[in-house]
Amino acid sequence: MKVYHVIGLMSGTSLDGLDIAHCAFKLDKGKWRYSINCAETIKYNKAWQLKLKEAHLLTAEKLLQTHSEYGELLGKQVLRFKKKHKLKNVDLVSSHGHTIFHNPKGGFTFQLGNGASLASVCGIKTVCDFRILDVALKGQGAPLVPIGDRLLFSEYEFCLNLGGYSNISFELNNKRIAFDICPVNTALNYLAEAKGKSFDKGGAMAKSGQVDKLLLEKLNRLGYYKKEPPKSLGREWLEEYFLPIINSSSISIEDKLATVTEHITCQISQANIRSNKKGKVLITGGGANNTFLILRLKEKMPEYQIIIPEITLINFKEALVFAFLGVLRIEERTNTLHSVTGAIQDSSGGVIFIP
Repeated sequence: MKVYHVIGLMSGTSLDGLDIAHCAFKLDKGKWRYSINCAETIKYNKAWQLKLKEAHLLTAEKLLQTHSEYGELLGKQVLRFKKKHKLKNVDLVSSHGHTIFHNPKGGFTFQLGNGASLASVCGIKTVCDFRILDVALKGQGAPLVPIGDRLLFSEYEFCLNLGGYSNISFELNNKRIAFDICPVNTALNYLAEAKGKSFDKGGAMAKSGQVDKLLLEKLNRLGYYKKEPPKSLGREWLEEYFLPIINSSSISIEDKLATVTEHITCQISQANIRSNKKGKVLITGGGANNTFLILRLKEKMPEYQIIIPEITLINFKEALVFAFLGVLRIEERTNTLHSVTGAIQDSSGGVIFIP
């Protein structure tokens, strides 16, 4: 029975850092088993935070240079992580990269972090660029985590991620259905920054504010929420539709945080209703640490069993699943589901670099 030892890399849109996890996978009697052996989040310094935040504004030449530089940074972090944790057996590095452009309607998506640069620095077989094949197959290129939800977390009726954006995954009529629901940490962190904080710890500022009904109604009326899946969100949508509504309001930051939190719980509770079933909801991602958000979610969804797992899974589930996507790619198994993305067929996405 082959055991894969993989380092998974994930950089989320909320810019809170690079998640890096050393994971093991094996196929045992037809079921995939996993473990997270060690993991950490590496905070970006201010220079890299600014580079990632403003990368979409770069010239083509400068963007390509940054693409290689970021790949080298990822490779160096792999080596540092491997040395720190005394990892002798690493078969694969599997990297999501950092999303700069995501426009499946326009036929493109771009994740920063050149896989060739990464592999050349760390000297380990590397898989990256998981989204581009699905977009070429007329899919959304997102979300990609649902194959992991199906194969690694089948005991839960729903898998809900509260990251830069919220997304949900569940089985319906023997098909995996998944889609982005609404902004979460991208919007909440944006507002917290106006108060000089990188995030609203525990949702304390939101809890101190009051929900503004007019702003809440405007947010809930956004056209995206009426669309049927498959559908996905990105920075472009946030900047064009969501943030202008928030910025047009003159209420306090605390009230805006309270209103956006209420909006998030409204959209998530409505998304679950779409499935016409009840059950256990596994919640992971940074938003799972927002106690006020989780409290409001539980109040909105009393008929569901909300499961908040141990902290390692909360923080590193996406890094784990992208490590798993790399294993599926190496084995030439399906790692992207057209029932989720709307592509013309399932596929095994990811570009492989062998240094």
